[in-house]
Amino acid sequence: MVVDCCKPRLGFEVASLSDIGLQRGNNEDSYLYWEPEAEADFEKKGRLGVIADGMGGYEGGQEASRIAVQTVREAYATARSNDPKISLHEAFILAHANIQRYAREHIELQGMGTTCTALAILDRQLFFAHVGDSRLYLVRNRTVSKLTRDHSYVSRLVESGIVRLEDAETHPQRHILMAALGSGSEVVPDISPKPHLLQDDDVLILCTDGLWGQVTEKELVLAVEGASPQQTCLALVKLALERGGPDNITVQVLRCQPGTSG
Repeated sequence: MVVDCCKPRLGFEVASLSDIGLQRGNNEDSYLYWEPEAEADFEKKGRLGVIADGMGGYEGGQEASRIAVQTVREAYATARSNDPKISLHEAFILAHANIQRYAREHIELQGMGTTCTALAILDRQLFFAHVGDSRLYLVRNRTVSKLTRDHSYVSRLVESGIVRLEDAETHPQRHILMAALGSGSEVVPDISPKPHLLQDDDVLILCTDGLWGQVTEKELVLAVEGASPQQTCLALVKLALERGGPDNITVQVLRCQPGTSG
């Protein structure tokens, strides 16, 4: 496995890894990490990380996730607003429309869609947008917090009190989605209501269900402790593969470097 280790500006270490898994014939996940080249643009836009888990068959899932991450990056980068919440919301709405348009132009791909989770970091302020069941975690001081809410059938059952939270992660219907980019007439992404102020040594983990479905939150914390983002990516994907790797596995890890800003 080869980890994608980009070289971001000072302030964060970033690594990403995607694996086809052991039971799939193709990888329908997509991801990216982006920073503007110009320093003036970086001061306005900050950093962007995106992951997506496509659905809709061999080509449909691949295309849907690819369109999602590319559209979110392009829309965020060119947004007139310098408010990350507004920019992320507009980017997700455009990604939804672009996927639907592509499906109309390619009849064989009707039904294509994708999860999408994106984060933006501006001056250590974390913003995120989310549709589906890919996740964003924050690990701080050996404690993990799930920042996103799954748009899934089982999540609805938990919110209704029908299924216990501790049973949700292993529920046989946990992967049935209630919302996805490209699916339905409209999409309403979850947007972080206010920014999270990041601290030294905070670690952010973006991942698809191929990872979180096989790895516990406690194991996320253990994989982060004393490790670089590259080492964390390798350890988590290895663990998911050891447990059967039933789905594509994608993870992106961002670590806030101590003693720096931005």
